[in-house]
Amino acid sequence: MSANSSIISAGTGIGALPRKSGYEKFESHELAIVLSHFDIGIIEKIKEFPRGSRKAPKLLLKTSKGPFLLKRRARGKDDAFKVAFCHQLQMFLTSKQFPLPHLMGTKGDNNSMLQWNDTVYELFEYIKGISYDSSLEQTGDSGRIQAIFHKLLKEFKSEYHPPAGSYHASKHVTGALDRIPATLVKLFPDAAAQEEAIKQLVQFLHSAYASAMVRLNDMGLLDWPTQIVHSDWHPGNMLFRGPRVVAVIDYDAARIQQRIIDVANGALQFSILGGGEDPNQWPNHVDEERFKKFVSSYDNVPGCQLARSELRAIPWLMIEALIAEAAIPIATAGQFARMPGHHFLSMVDRKVRWLQSNAEKLAAVLEG
Repeated sequence: MSANSSIISAGTGIGALPRKSGYEKFESHELAIVLSHFDIGIIEKIKEFPRGSRKAPKLLLKTSKGPFLLKRRARGKDDAFKVAFCHQLQMFLTSKQFPLPHLMGTKGDNNSMLQWNDTVYELFEYIKGISYDSSLEQTGDSGRIQAIFHKLLKEFKSEYHPPAGSYHASKHVTGALDRIPATLVKLFPDAAAQEEAIKQLVQFLHSAYASAMVRLNDMGLLDWPTQIVHSDWHPGNMLFRGPRVVAVIDYDAARIQQRIIDVANGALQFSILGGGEDPNQWPNHVDEERFKKFVSSYDNVPGCQLARSELRAIPWLMIEALIAEAAIPIATAGQFARMPGHHFLSMVDRKVRWLQSNAEKLAAVLEG
Protein backbone atom coordinates (compact mmCIF):
# COMPACT_ATOMS: atom_id res chain seq x y z
CA MET A 1 0.00 0.00 0.00
CA SER A 2 1.32 3.42 -0.80
CA ALA A 3 0.49 6.92 -1.84
CA ASN A 4 -1.40 5.38 -4.75
CA SER A 5 -2.23 2.07 -3.03
CA SER A 6 -0.68 -0.17 -5.71
CA ILE A 7 1.66 -3.11 -5.35
CA ILE A 8 4.76 -3.75 -7.46
CA SER A 9 5.54 -7.24 -8.77
CA ALA A 10 8.89 -8.43 -10.12
CA GLY A 11 10.68 -11.60 -11.23
CA THR A 12 12.65 -14.36 -9.47
CA GLY A 13 16.18 -14.78 -8.20
CA ILE A 14 18.81 -17.25 -6.94
CA GLY A 15 22.06 -17.11 -5.03
CA ALA A 16 22.73 -16.66 -1.32
CA LEU A 17 24.36 -14.41 1.22
CA PRO A 18 26.30 -16.08 4.06
CA ARG A 19 23.97 -17.45 6.72
CA LYS A 20 24.06 -17.16 10.48
CA SER A 21 22.37 -19.78 12.57
CA GLY A 22 18.73 -19.28 13.40
CA TYR A 23 17.80 -16.30 11.22
CA GLU A 24 16.50 -16.29 7.66
CA LYS A 25 18.75 -14.39 5.26
CA PHE A 26 18.47 -12.47 2.03
CA GLU A 27 19.61 -14.09 -1.19
CA SER A 28 22.25 -11.99 -2.97
CA HIS A 29 20.36 -11.80 -6.27
CA GLU A 30 17.13 -11.15 -4.40
CA LEU A 31 18.76 -8.24 -2.60
CA ALA A 32 20.06 -6.69 -5.82
CA ILE A 33 16.62 -6.80 -7.44
CA VAL A 34 14.76 -5.50 -4.38
CA LEU A 35 17.13 -2.58 -3.83
CA SER A 36 16.90 -1.62 -7.50
CA HIS A 37 13.30 -0.55 -6.82
CA PHE A 38 14.33 2.11 -4.26
CA ASP A 39 16.15 5.40 -4.70
CA ILE A 40 18.56 5.27 -1.77
CA GLY A 41 21.71 6.64 -3.38
CA ILE A 42 25.09 4.93 -3.25
CA ILE A 43 25.20 1.96 -0.88
CA GLU A 44 28.23 2.25 1.38
CA LYS A 45 27.65 -0.63 3.79
CA ILE A 46 25.18 -3.47 4.38
CA LYS A 47 24.89 -5.02 7.82
CA GLU A 48 22.63 -7.78 9.11
CA PHE A 49 20.10 -6.62 11.67
CA PRO A 50 19.11 -9.83 13.53
CA ARG A 51 16.30 -8.51 15.70
CA GLY A 52 12.65 -9.40 15.95
CA SER A 53 11.25 -12.42 14.17
CA ARG A 54 13.83 -14.93 12.95
CA LYS A 55 11.61 -15.52 9.93
CA ALA A 56 11.67 -11.86 8.87
CA PRO A 57 15.25 -10.98 7.87
CA LYS A 58 16.39 -7.37 8.10
CA LEU A 59 19.38 -5.43 6.81
CA LEU A 60 20.75 -2.07 7.92
CA LEU A 61 21.82 -0.08 4.87
CA LYS A 62 24.28 2.81 5.11
CA THR A 63 23.85 4.93 1.97
CA SER A 64 24.67 8.36 0.62
CA LYS A 65 21.07 9.36 1.36
CA GLY A 66 21.14 8.17 4.95
CA PRO A 67 20.57 4.93 6.86
CA PHE A 68 17.67 2.62 6.00
CA LEU A 69 16.27 -0.67 7.27
CA LEU A 70 15.16 -3.28 4.72
CA LYS A 71 12.76 -6.00 5.84
CA ARG A 72 11.40 -9.10 4.15
CA ARG A 73 8.11 -10.07 5.73
CA ALA A 74 7.78 -13.53 7.21
CA ARG A 75 5.46 -16.04 5.59
CA GLY A 76 2.05 -15.74 7.19
CA LYS A 77 2.69 -12.03 7.82
CA ASP A 78 2.74 -11.07 4.16
CA ASP A 79 -0.91 -10.86 3.17
CA ALA A 80 -0.95 -7.80 0.92
CA PHE A 81 -4.23 -6.42 2.26
CA LYS A 82 -3.15 -6.76 5.89
CA VAL A 83 0.14 -5.08 5.07
CA ALA A 84 -1.76 -2.33 3.25
CA PHE A 85 -3.85 -1.71 6.37
CA CYS A 86 -0.69 -1.46 8.51
CA HIS A 87 0.90 0.94 6.03
CA GLN A 88 -2.15 3.17 5.82
CA LEU A 89 -2.13 3.32 9.61
CA GLN A 90 1.56 4.20 9.75
CA MET A 91 1.28 6.89 7.10
CA PHE A 92 -1.66 8.44 8.94
CA LEU A 93 0.44 8.54 12.11
CA THR A 94 3.35 10.03 10.16
CA SER A 95 1.04 12.83 9.00
CA LYS A 96 0.26 13.54 12.67
CA GLN A 97 3.97 13.71 13.64
CA PHE A 98 3.74 10.55 15.74
CA PRO A 99 7.21 9.09 16.46
CA LEU A 100 7.79 6.12 14.14
CA PRO A 101 10.14 5.10 11.30
CA HIS A 102 8.83 6.48 8.00
CA LEU A 103 8.09 4.06 5.17
CA MET A 104 10.10 4.69 2.02
CA GLY A 105 8.34 4.59 -1.34
CA THR A 106 9.54 2.78 -4.45
CA LYS A 107 10.88 4.57 -7.51
CA GLY A 108 8.29 6.10 -9.76
CA ASP A 109 5.18 4.62 -8.18
CA ASN A 110 6.04 5.62 -4.59
CA ASN A 111 4.67 2.34 -3.22
CA SER A 112 5.22 1.63 0.46
CA MET A 113 5.60 -2.10 -0.17
CA LEU A 114 7.32 -4.08 -2.87
CA GLN A 115 5.92 -7.47 -3.83
CA TRP A 116 8.40 -9.68 -5.64
CA ASN A 117 8.56 -13.45 -6.04
CA ASP A 118 5.42 -13.88 -3.87
CA THR A 119 7.15 -12.00 -1.05
CA VAL A 120 6.58 -8.59 0.52
CA TYR A 121 9.43 -6.16 1.27
CA GLU A 122 9.46 -2.89 3.19
CA LEU A 123 12.07 -0.15 3.45
CA PHE A 124 12.11 2.18 6.45
CA GLU A 125 14.17 5.12 7.49
CA TYR A 126 16.50 3.95 10.25
CA ILE A 127 16.10 5.68 13.59
CA LYS A 128 18.89 5.42 16.13
CA GLY A 129 17.84 4.93 19.71
CA ILE A 130 18.55 3.00 22.88
CA SER A 131 16.67 0.14 24.45
CA TYR A 132 14.40 0.41 27.47
CA ASP A 133 16.42 0.91 30.67
CA SER A 134 13.57 0.13 33.13
CA SER A 135 13.59 3.68 34.49
CA LEU A 136 10.42 5.36 35.67
CA GLU A 137 11.05 8.16 33.16
CA GLN A 138 11.07 5.84 30.14
CA THR A 139 8.18 3.83 31.58
CA GLY A 140 6.09 6.96 31.99
CA ASP A 141 6.84 8.24 28.52
CA SER A 142 5.84 4.86 27.07
CA GLY A 143 2.44 5.21 28.75
CA ARG A 144 2.12 8.80 27.54
CA ILE A 145 2.93 7.88 23.96
CA GLN A 146 0.44 5.00 24.02
CA ALA A 147 -2.27 7.45 25.06
CA ILE A 148 -1.35 9.77 22.18
CA PHE A 149 -1.43 6.77 19.82
CA HIS A 150 -4.95 5.88 20.96
CA LYS A 151 -6.09 9.50 20.86
CA LEU A 152 -4.88 10.00 17.28
CA LEU A 153 -6.54 6.79 16.11
CA LYS A 154 -9.83 7.15 17.95
CA GLU A 155 -11.64 8.23 14.80
CA PHE A 156 -9.28 6.63 12.26
CA LYS A 157 -11.06 4.86 9.43
CA SER A 158 -9.28 2.54 7.01
CA GLU A 159 -10.29 1.56 3.50
CA TYR A 160 -9.03 -1.91 4.45
CA HIS A 161 -10.85 -4.15 6.90
CA PRO A 162 -8.76 -4.25 10.10
CA PRO A 163 -8.49 -7.43 12.17
CA ALA A 164 -10.28 -7.79 15.48
CA GLY A 165 -9.96 -10.02 18.54
CA SER A 166 -7.50 -10.02 21.41
CA TYR A 167 -6.05 -12.09 24.22
CA HIS A 168 -9.34 -11.63 26.11
CA ALA A 169 -11.72 -14.61 25.99
CA SER A 170 -9.73 -16.17 23.18
CA LYS A 171 -10.34 -19.72 21.97
CA HIS A 172 -6.80 -19.67 20.61
CA VAL A 173 -5.49 -19.31 24.16
CA THR A 174 -7.64 -22.06 25.68
CA GLY A 175 -6.84 -24.34 22.75
CA ALA A 176 -3.12 -23.69 23.23
CA LEU A 177 -3.39 -24.55 26.92
CA ASP A 178 -5.02 -27.86 26.00
CA ARG A 179 -2.11 -28.76 23.69
CA ILE A 180 0.71 -27.91 26.08
CA PRO A 181 1.06 -31.21 28.04
CA ALA A 182 1.38 -33.36 24.91
CA THR A 183 3.82 -30.89 23.31
CA LEU A 184 6.08 -30.79 26.36
CA VAL A 185 6.09 -34.54 26.93
CA LYS A 186 7.00 -35.09 23.28
CA LEU A 187 9.88 -32.59 23.23
CA PHE A 188 11.44 -32.83 26.70
CA PRO A 189 12.45 -36.14 28.33
CA ASP A 190 12.29 -34.66 31.84
CA ALA A 191 8.75 -33.39 31.18
CA ALA A 192 7.43 -36.95 30.83
CA ALA A 193 8.27 -37.63 34.47
CA GLN A 194 6.38 -34.47 35.40
CA GLU A 195 3.38 -35.03 33.16
CA GLU A 196 0.83 -35.10 35.95
CA ALA A 197 2.26 -31.95 37.55
CA ILE A 198 2.22 -30.21 34.15
CA LYS A 199 -1.42 -31.16 33.65
CA GLN A 200 -2.29 -29.74 37.07
CA LEU A 201 -0.40 -26.53 36.28
CA VAL A 202 -2.24 -26.17 32.97
CA GLN A 203 -5.54 -26.87 34.71
CA PHE A 204 -4.86 -24.00 37.12
CA LEU A 205 -4.01 -21.63 34.25
CA HIS A 206 -7.22 -22.68 32.48
CA SER A 207 -9.16 -21.88 35.64
CA ALA A 208 -7.39 -18.56 36.19
CA TYR A 209 -7.96 -17.52 32.58
CA ALA A 210 -11.65 -18.45 32.71
CA SER A 211 -12.13 -16.70 36.04
CA ALA A 212 -10.56 -13.47 34.77
CA MET A 213 -12.63 -13.68 31.59
CA VAL A 214 -15.91 -14.05 33.51
CA ARG A 215 -15.03 -11.21 35.86
CA LEU A 216 -14.18 -8.90 32.96
CA ASN A 217 -17.34 -9.80 31.06
CA ASP A 218 -19.36 -9.10 34.20
CA MET A 219 -17.71 -5.67 34.32
CA GLY A 220 -19.16 -5.02 30.86
CA LEU A 221 -15.86 -5.08 28.94
CA LEU A 222 -17.45 -6.40 25.75
CA ASP A 223 -19.82 -3.42 25.63
CA TRP A 224 -17.08 -0.77 25.94
CA PRO A 225 -16.15 1.28 22.83
CA THR A 226 -13.57 -0.14 20.46
CA GLN A 227 -10.97 1.49 18.25
CA ILE A 228 -7.69 0.74 16.45
CA VAL A 229 -4.95 -0.14 18.94
CA HIS A 230 -1.32 -1.27 18.61
CA SER A 231 -1.88 -4.62 20.38
CA ASP A 232 1.85 -5.31 20.92
CA TRP A 233 2.93 -2.45 23.18
CA HIS A 234 6.08 -3.62 24.94
CA PRO A 235 9.63 -2.30 25.58
CA GLY A 236 11.09 -4.16 22.59
CA ASN A 237 8.89 -2.09 20.28
CA MET A 238 10.13 1.24 21.63
CA LEU A 239 13.31 3.20 20.88
CA PHE A 240 14.43 5.87 23.35
CA ARG A 241 16.75 8.84 23.56
CA GLY A 242 17.23 9.65 27.20
CA PRO A 243 13.82 9.49 28.89
CA ARG A 244 11.81 9.97 25.68
CA VAL A 245 10.32 7.56 23.16
CA VAL A 246 11.69 8.49 19.73
CA ALA A 247 10.10 5.64 17.77
CA VAL A 248 7.37 3.05 18.14
CA ILE A 249 7.81 0.10 15.77
CA ASP A 250 5.99 -3.06 14.63
CA TYR A 251 2.39 -2.37 13.65
CA ASP A 252 1.65 -5.89 12.42
CA ALA A 253 -0.70 -6.69 15.30
CA ALA A 254 -2.74 -3.47 15.04
CA ARG A 255 -6.45 -4.20 15.27
CA ILE A 256 -9.81 -3.14 16.65
CA GLN A 257 -10.40 -3.78 20.35
CA GLN A 258 -11.17 -1.96 23.57
CA ARG A 259 -8.33 0.44 24.37
CA ILE A 260 -7.98 -0.89 27.91
CA ILE A 261 -6.90 -4.29 26.54
CA ASP A 262 -3.92 -2.50 24.97
CA VAL A 263 -3.27 -0.43 28.10
CA ALA A 264 -3.32 -3.49 30.37
CA ASN A 265 -0.86 -5.36 28.17
CA GLY A 266 1.43 -2.33 28.22
CA ALA A 267 1.15 -2.11 32.01
CA LEU A 268 2.11 -5.78 32.26
CA GLN A 269 5.01 -5.55 29.82
CA PHE A 270 6.52 -2.48 31.49
CA SER A 271 6.12 -3.72 35.07
CA ILE A 272 6.83 -7.45 34.88
CA LEU A 273 10.07 -8.52 36.57
CA GLY A 274 12.37 -11.10 35.02
CA GLY A 275 15.62 -12.58 36.24
CA GLY A 276 17.80 -13.87 33.43
CA GLU A 277 17.65 -17.24 31.69
CA ASP A 278 16.26 -19.18 34.66
CA PRO A 279 12.53 -18.43 35.14
CA ASN A 280 12.65 -20.16 38.52
CA GLN A 281 14.59 -17.13 39.75
CA TRP A 282 12.03 -14.60 38.55
CA PRO A 283 10.07 -12.88 41.35
CA ASN A 284 6.32 -13.30 41.67
CA HIS A 285 5.39 -9.62 41.96
CA VAL A 286 5.32 -6.81 39.42
CA ASP A 287 7.16 -3.53 39.91
CA GLU A 288 4.34 -1.47 41.39
CA GLU A 289 6.10 1.86 40.80
CA ARG A 290 6.50 1.17 37.08
CA PHE A 291 2.96 -0.23 36.92
CA LYS A 292 1.52 2.95 38.40
CA LYS A 293 3.80 5.23 36.36
CA PHE A 294 2.80 3.66 33.05
CA VAL A 295 -0.94 3.85 33.68
CA SER A 296 -0.95 7.27 35.37
CA SER A 297 1.11 8.75 32.52
CA TYR A 298 -1.46 7.41 30.05
CA ASP A 299 -4.30 8.77 32.19
CA ASN A 300 -2.73 12.24 32.40
CA VAL A 301 -2.85 12.87 28.65
CA PRO A 302 -5.74 15.28 27.94
CA GLY A 303 -8.72 13.45 26.49
CA CYS A 304 -7.40 10.01 27.53
CA GLN A 305 -8.53 9.72 31.14
CA LEU A 306 -9.41 6.16 32.07
CA ALA A 307 -12.76 5.41 33.68
CA ARG A 308 -12.84 3.77 37.10
CA SER A 309 -14.26 0.61 35.52
CA GLU A 310 -11.30 0.49 33.10
CA LEU A 311 -8.80 0.88 35.94
CA ARG A 312 -10.40 -1.98 37.86
CA ALA A 313 -10.23 -4.20 34.78
CA ILE A 314 -6.47 -3.81 34.30
CA PRO A 315 -5.18 -6.46 36.79
CA TRP A 316 -7.57 -9.10 35.42
CA LEU A 317 -6.60 -8.29 31.86
CA MET A 318 -2.95 -8.62 32.89
CA ILE A 319 -3.69 -12.16 34.04
CA GLU A 320 -5.23 -13.01 30.68
CA ALA A 321 -2.36 -11.36 28.81
CA LEU A 322 0.31 -13.19 30.79
CA ILE A 323 -1.32 -16.58 30.25
CA ALA A 324 -1.89 -15.89 26.54
CA GLU A 325 1.67 -14.75 25.92
CA ALA A 326 3.07 -17.93 27.46
CA ALA A 327 0.55 -20.50 26.25
CA ILE A 328 0.63 -19.94 22.48
CA PRO A 329 4.39 -20.25 21.84
CA ILE A 330 4.79 -23.09 24.35
CA ALA A 331 1.95 -25.06 22.76
CA THR A 332 3.63 -24.63 19.38
CA ALA A 333 7.34 -25.03 20.13
CA GLY A 334 7.48 -26.34 23.70
CA GLN A 335 9.48 -23.38 24.89
CA PHE A 336 9.39 -19.63 25.46
CA ALA A 337 12.39 -17.99 23.83
CA ARG A 338 15.19 -20.36 24.91
CA MET A 339 13.48 -21.49 28.11
CA PRO A 340 11.81 -24.94 28.37
CA GLY A 341 8.05 -24.50 28.45
CA HIS A 342 7.37 -26.40 31.69
CA HIS A 343 9.89 -24.26 33.59
CA PHE A 344 8.45 -21.07 32.14
CA LEU A 345 4.88 -22.10 32.94
CA SER A 346 5.82 -22.67 36.59
CA MET A 347 6.93 -19.04 36.73
CA VAL A 348 3.70 -17.92 35.02
CA ASP A 349 1.75 -19.92 37.61
CA ARG A 350 3.45 -18.02 40.43
CA LYS A 351 2.91 -14.61 38.82
CA VAL A 352 -0.74 -15.33 38.04
CA ARG A 353 -1.38 -16.34 41.66
CA TRP A 354 0.28 -13.13 42.83
CA LEU A 355 -1.85 -11.04 40.45
CA GLN A 356 -5.02 -12.78 41.64
CA SER A 357 -4.14 -12.08 45.27
CA ASN A 358 -3.18 -8.46 44.60
CA ALA A 359 -5.68 -7.43 41.93
CA GLU A 360 -7.73 -5.24 44.26
CA LYS A 361 -4.58 -3.65 45.67
CA LEU A 362 -3.26 -2.82 42.19
CA ALA A 363 -6.59 -1.30 41.18
CA ALA A 364 -6.61 0.76 44.38
CA VAL A 365 -3.07 2.00 43.59
CA LEU A 366 -4.38 3.36 40.30
CA GLU A 367 -7.53 4.85 41.76
CA GLY A 368 -5.64 6.54 44.58
